[in-house]
Amino acid sequence: MKIKYDSNGLVPAIIQDATTKNVLMLGYMNEEAYQKTIETKQVTFFSRSKQRLWTKGEESGNVLNLVDVKNDCDNDTLLIQVNPVGPTCHKGTDNCWGEANESSYGFFTTLENVITERVANKDTNKSYVASLFSKGINKVAQKVGEEAVETVIEAMDNNDELFLYESTDLLFHYLMLLQAKGFTLKDIEAELKSRHK
Repeated sequence: MKIKYDSNGLVPAIIQDATTKNVLMLGYMNEEAYQKTIETKQVTFFSRSKQRLWTKGEESGNVLNLVDVKNDCDNDTLLIQVNPVGPTCHKGTDNCWGEANESSYGFFTTLENVITERVANKDTNKSYVASLFSKGINKVAQKVGEEAVETVIEAMDNNDELFLYESTDLLFHYLMLLQAKGFTLKDIEAELKSRHK
């Protein structure tokens, strides 16, 4: 891999969780730190304050196990994907921005949160979600069944727009059913991962 080090012999290394895709920290590597990272499979930096090599977790045990290294288009910044052991930040947080290193499913996570809020609010006059939940889990499950049948019917036709519409309804109601049963997409992800092994 071609790496362009700066005039101080350093290259910025962005550390990203290989699973959640969250950015955990930014460090700097010189050529020796890069080579040690590749050889040991644990991320090693060049500490600008200590002026020496520093393997993340050498004192705390919170190491960064190497998964992959990528170079950017200019060859002057590394993206290092890792499996972290413990918190990454020296202040004890998951990352150096004080945020939790949790999986996010983009808009699906937002939608799960909206469903949770509307169920908690219980305003059945203004919220379809609250209204359906108020009728009990059997009604939520029945709605998933109805949407599944409609999705299958549209899959056999040639109208992709209607198929997408019904698929969206199915997924939305399935997210509601998951919550009604006390589960989230994280639980589904965990089950799929266990099957993948």
